[in-house]
Amino acid sequence: MLKAAAALAVALMSTPAVAACEVMSFEGDSYTTCRFDLFTEQLALFSLDADGQPYGSFSALERALAAEGKELAFAMNAGMFGEDLKPIGLYVENGKQARKINRRNGSGNFHLKPNGVFYVAGGQAGVVETEAYVKRGLKPDFATQSGPMLVINGRIHPKFTETGPSKKRRNGVCAPAKGEAVFAISNGFVNFYSFARLFRDGLGCQNALFLDGSVSSLHAPEMGRSDGFFDLGPMVAVVK
Repeated sequence: MLKAAAALAVALMSTPAVAACEVMSFEGDSYTTCRFDLFTEQLALFSLDADGQPYGSFSALERALAAEGKELAFAMNAGMFGEDLKPIGLYVENGKQARKINRRNGSGNFHLKPNGVFYVAGGQAGVVETEAYVKRGLKPDFATQSGPMLVINGRIHPKFTETGPSKKRRNGVCAPAKGEAVFAISNGFVNFYSFARLFRDGLGCQNALFLDGSVSSLHAPEMGRSDGFFDLGPMVAVVK
């Protein structure tokens, strides 16, 4: 009995952990979703390297972390950015605010209000629309602003329509439970309405934020995937 128990213990210890990312189908479209427990995973945002220049790619961030003896286990583009690859909205890294909240009106997806903020504070993640974020006076460890919100308190963004003609590769984020963050990227081209339904009805998220379209990229070594088609601004990552 003791030998059997010992053998079972060794087998359990050698069993690989459940993959964080998986491909799923929802309403006829294919997505890759990555789910993380923030009590066991280190989730962080990265924008500028040691020289104050944008990393610009997963490979550059991976090399910088490797030089510190760290491993890039997951990464995704994380919020709207300008031609200089720097955030156009709120950006907080390691508790330091590099860019202030952007409440201006304008054109483009970022200004398709309500937009919102993804943040990590004290080991917990959250997604909240911009005005609510301001009212709460949060002091996050990490935060990035993007837009539009996909789902607001259980409701799909009011300007999305089921027959919306704009279809692109899209990625976004939600925080469905305490200490949990879920990222998703479409493997094909979808409109905003379909993408929002994935988060609300497929992933059970009451609030979800659009991170970007077209440039949407994923680094998931466990899947043998590391997109490198576009220059990237801020990135969210899990570091080992």
